[in-house]
Amino acid sequence: MIFYFTGTGNSLYIASAIAKSQGETLTSVAAEFYNKENDFNYRLAPGEMLGFVYPVYAWAPPKMVLDFIKRIKITGEKPYVFSVATCGEEEGKTTEILEKQLKASGLKLDSAFSVAMPNNYIIGFDVDSPEKEQETLAAAEKALGKINSVLSERRRDRSMLLPGGLAGIKSGLINYGFNHFAMNTKKFYADENCTACGLCEKVCPVHSIHVKGKPAWEKNCTMCLACINRCPARSIQYGNGTVKKGRYYHPQIGELENEVSR
Repeated sequence: MIFYFTGTGNSLYIASAIAKSQGETLTSVAAEFYNKENDFNYRLAPGEMLGFVYPVYAWAPPKMVLDFIKRIKITGEKPYVFSVATCGEEEGKTTEILEKQLKASGLKLDSAFSVAMPNNYIIGFDVDSPEKEQETLAAAEKALGKINSVLSERRRDRSMLLPGGLAGIKSGLINYGFNHFAMNTKKFYADENCTACGLCEKVCPVHSIHVKGKPAWEKNCTMCLACINRCPARSIQYGNGTVKKGRYYHPQIGELENEVSR
């Protein structure tokens, strides 16, 4: 069983590729988290592995992923546990933070990886150039081959992490600021190009967007930026800083979402 969290499709792509290679099922963290009937109890079959694939937000796992792990109870045989963090360039102490939460929930992390993917956080940066985007996606393909090799053999390996410099400061002080002050929806708005198609409402993992003529945001937000990056009309903005910036979502996200929903 592989739990994934995604905004613009990078983590969904990685999770799907691993699931196909390893013969595992995919389960959305967001869907499970907001399922009112969910008791967060999961029984694994003999030989079934347990994976967590998620993006890095300000050098740490998304708060929803950590909150989800706090609630889960895994029964059945003791599973082989792995994680994959997708990031722009570096993960800081993301894996260390996740491992600590897994341990608190009675789970031991056996293998961990981080994979660089194209940037989607256009509030802080612009998207990658088309050339860099293609190079990054090609490198991710090679990384997936190595990851699946480790997972197939159930090896205990974490040599593919990308901590970067000043990891402690970034995953501590900066992430604290991000979680407490940056997840603010007040600056989101849709400009005159909005067609009220409703895609932003559909893709919001925390169900915070409601479209009535134009989209409106509630307070809850993970800053996944699925709404702003996936808007077909490029009408959604965050203040004035995103107006002239590009947009990014994984080129296979539509196909992958269809596969997951079957």
